[in-house]
Amino acid sequence: MSDKEEKSTDPKPKASNFIRDIIDADLAAGRCKTVATRFPPEPNAYLHIGHAKSIHLNFGIARDYGGTCNLRFDDTNPMTEEQQYIDAIKEDVRWLGFDWGEREFHASDNFDQLYEWAEKLISQGDAYVDDLSEEEIREQRGDFHKKGVEGKNRNRRPEENLDLFHRMRAGEFADGAMVLRAKIDMNSPNMNMRDPIMYRIKHAAHPRTGDKWCIYPMYDYAHGQSDAVEGITHSICTLEFEDHRPLYDWYIEKIGIEKRPRQYEFARLNLSYMVLSKRRLLELIKKKHLTEWDDPRMPSLAGFRRRGYTPEAIRDFCARVGVAKADSIVDVALLEHCLRDDLNSVAPRVMAVLDPLKVVIENYPEGQSENIDAPFMPEDFSAGSRPLPFGRELFIERDDFREDAPKKWHRLSPGAEVRLRYACLLKCVDVVKNSQGEVVELRCTWDPESRGGTSPDGRKVRGTLHWVSAEHAVDAEVRLYDRLFTVPNPMDVKEGESFMDHINPDSLTIMRGCKLEPSLAEAAPGGHFQFERLGYFFVDPKTSKPGVPVFNRTVTLKDTWARIERTQQREAAIKAKEEKKKCAAKENFASFNDFAKLDLRVGSVVESTLVDGADKLIKVMVDIGEARPRQIFAGIRSSYPNPGVLVGKQVIVVANLAPRKMKFGVSEGMILSGGDEHPFVTTFDGALKPGEKVK
Repeated sequence: MSDKEEKSTDPKPKASNFIRDIIDADLAAGRCKTVATRFPPEPNAYLHIGHAKSIHLNFGIARDYGGTCNLRFDDTNPMTEEQQYIDAIKEDVRWLGFDWGEREFHASDNFDQLYEWAEKLISQGDAYVDDLSEEEIREQRGDFHKKGVEGKNRNRRPEENLDLFHRMRAGEFADGAMVLRAKIDMNSPNMNMRDPIMYRIKHAAHPRTGDKWCIYPMYDYAHGQSDAVEGITHSICTLEFEDHRPLYDWYIEKIGIEKRPRQYEFARLNLSYMVLSKRRLLELIKKKHLTEWDDPRMPSLAGFRRRGYTPEAIRDFCARVGVAKADSIVDVALLEHCLRDDLNSVAPRVMAVLDPLKVVIENYPEGQSENIDAPFMPEDFSAGSRPLPFGRELFIERDDFREDAPKKWHRLSPGAEVRLRYACLLKCVDVVKNSQGEVVELRCTWDPESRGGTSPDGRKVRGTLHWVSAEHAVDAEVRLYDRLFTVPNPMDVKEGESFMDHINPDSLTIMRGCKLEPSLAEAAPGGHFQFERLGYFFVDPKTSKPGVPVFNRTVTLKDTWARIERTQQREAAIKAKEEKKKCAAKENFASFNDFAKLDLRVGSVVESTLVDGADKLIKVMVDIGEARPRQIFAGIRSSYPNPGVLVGKQVIVVANLAPRKMKFGVSEGMILSGGDEHPFVTTFDGALKPGEKVK
């Protein structure tokens, strides 16, 4: 790793996880002498926060073990890859604090070698050219419940296949006319092994190789061999590539590559209130829900950067979520906590009023003003201070005043007294309204003896407000960004719905005419600030101009009043729930009539497996005569340590239960079982067909 990375990432003591345990064991056993990892993005989109976890993991392992980490672009599809994505990926990796030095690679660097290996596989009878259409190949390969069928071209002689493959490269055939397929096993339970496509024809220029090629390798063919060429010792992938590993190993074995990289899978990062799919993010842009890849609402690293997130916060977040084997959804609140924790120590405190309400201090001399010295960091006076102008006319937040104040309201209201931050105590004596009855101005008085915010007589004033001088305020645009979706899991949709149905219509609120303290007039693009009592804000580097700053809200602060209201709502909800339980108490006993409402069906177990990360569950796929088998999670692992014994058994399924969303998937029914500590599934033999009713 480079000196730049060592300095910029400020590595903490390495945390243990199962991948590091594997590496420790490999080094101790002498299976490898050094550690070589890689981060291999496809340059067809911008990176998102999920990629940050992989970057942090791969580069972090290389750093901690004194090894290397390559940045490799798996650029096998010229139709979707662009130079702008390559440039953006490099910028993102560097921004996170990592550097690959001279170790930048591309799968396209290996196109000649991959082609030669394909010729070898053809000559060995391990690959063949197929002229079936895409739809015909899909039908021929079958699915999880239907075996594949060998095609007419599968047993063509190697010499003929080699000739056709050469002609494919020479450009004799149109796009889609032919493909090269690996000859493996059309009946494999792993769909990736059913004669996958290795090469397809695409008459398109490549960003790096130009028009040299008109056939391009598939990702799965190029990926493992590229690892081998680069000498990668530990290929770290996300869980969706677990079923691809046998294919990667098959290619390596058949080609005869001696140094085989070992692949290990970890759970990808999923965050609440976000969608981390490049395809779906691109869809949001195309349908104008987002402006572009660096829209601050985007979960792309470019979007986070423009919103004001720091690389330190994202690295801290990646370290905290750790590395696991089971997929889960991480609460976005953890990411926001890491951000606040970082910005709290670096963002100067300033004052800004976003929705201004004018205040006139009646007993302050007209035409007079004074400066108050206010620290940028109240807990660290070495960070300096700035002069805050104070005069007869001020602006406060409109939300900080209520004419009819509720209980526990400690802000401004008629007759109430509050503290103005760094300034004085202020009391509202009158309210001025317009013809529509809207409050447009507050008439107040101040206590001249309370300069700095303390009173000589020791009276208690609980509320403290931020403010700016009306005469000296700077006008600015402030963009309030909120979560892009209204539900924690936008992909959890009913049939006929789309994840876009959950888009938050208030994910962006643009506030114009905001009033800022004068020190912010020349705020430089890319600067972080805490607007006191409002949140952390960032000077937009794309739209700000000299003297006309635009601020993006990065993250809010915790709001005391909002917390009180939430507490009150929660208490009311608990009370209502208790009342509902009392009303339903009489209905908690089931009668024989209730049991008769259950739809009991004959089911045939077609698959039964353990569930990773669940001590009690097994996953059972049951055919009950529908278009596809039902997925049912059953808590009977203690009775079936080898759940495969259930395959082929006939069971009774409760078929009319509502699907239940679980951590590991959706359970679509219940299998009848009996017993106390070790329940066993009720099975039976007979001529009943799947789906028949059980009476």
